[in-house]
Amino acid sequence: MPETILGMKDLIVRYSDKTVLQVDSLDIQEGEVLAVIGPNGAGKSTLLLVLSGLLHPDLGQVYFRGKSIQQENELAYRRRIALVLQEPLLLHRSVFDNVAAGLKFRGLPRADVRQRTEEWLERLEISHLRDRPAQRLSGGEAQRTSLARAFVIQPELLMLDEPFSALDAPTRARLLQDLHALLSQTSITTIFITHDLDEALLLGDRVAVLLGGILRQVGRPQDVFSAPSDNDVASFVGVETVIPGVVTISQNGQLIVDANGLQLEAVGEFPNGRPVWFCLRPEDITLSISDGGVISSARNRLNGHITRMTPSGPLVRVIVNCGLPIVALITRGSANEMKLTEGQAITASFKATAVHLIPR
Repeated sequence: MPETILGMKDLIVRYSDKTVLQVDSLDIQEGEVLAVIGPNGAGKSTLLLVLSGLLHPDLGQVYFRGKSIQQENELAYRRRIALVLQEPLLLHRSVFDNVAAGLKFRGLPRADVRQRTEEWLERLEISHLRDRPAQRLSGGEAQRTSLARAFVIQPELLMLDEPFSALDAPTRARLLQDLHALLSQTSITTIFITHDLDEALLLGDRVAVLLGGILRQVGRPQDVFSAPSDNDVASFVGVETVIPGVVTISQNGQLIVDANGLQLEAVGEFPNGRPVWFCLRPEDITLSISDGGVISSARNRLNGHITRMTPSGPLVRVIVNCGLPIVALITRGSANEMKLTEGQAITASFKATAVHLIPR
């Protein structure tokens, strides 16, 4: 059983009498990557400042290996962590000197400093930049230098605050893949702050959702994304179809939900008469031109018409009015093959097992 390396209890941070962060309880296990997700202004960076010891909470405690960081030597705690920010804070010196700075500060022998610095320059693929001044680096090169500077000190905790959000898409994608590999190889306990769901899915062993400064849900990415705890979390993690309904039939885990007069099938354990949110992810919905002759295991088949189509990279987001709005996500190839247009009659189908119900 992994040990809890960092824990929070009854944490509250206020700015000008307004609560901006509230975490009742959260434990981070040694060796895991916790991705903290939420929109801008959700309190993610505030949480990281508290966990790094740079901001004292108004109430509550942060525990490192069972001891409160507020009651221990904070400098000793900070020496055990490494922090990487969105904007790299580099010294006006060479790449080598920037990566080596933390080791020199800790007083390591010169030979050890050189050996470890060279190793991490190589692992972050910036050895060829070792003598280049930091002010002459590109955004991606600067962030690789920041990551090397963090990893080289062998921290017990690695904290990253949206480190790739300012980078162009190709640079960001490459750095994400490289970081994923390094975290797998080193098993450093990591807290990764992001508003990007793809980053959280790629890196996170668990995901923590912050909305409005409140920790709303923590769990494995597949659980949080497929079974959000409430309709606000559902909306943030991409469950675009969220419909109020009422359970009308409940028998052996098989449910019928009345949603705006439509009788929809789902699975779960809810009693008759229970108000629920009926939630569907757009990728779980299949569109077809005609319902006739289509062979499918989907238990729910709704006829409607397309009200809007929005390209999204290689995909197309399609809104279908079936008496209630259904949002589907299909490939451009499928949309072109079916010759989909706005106003066209369409059938939206989805399995009962694809439905997630939230009590309301």
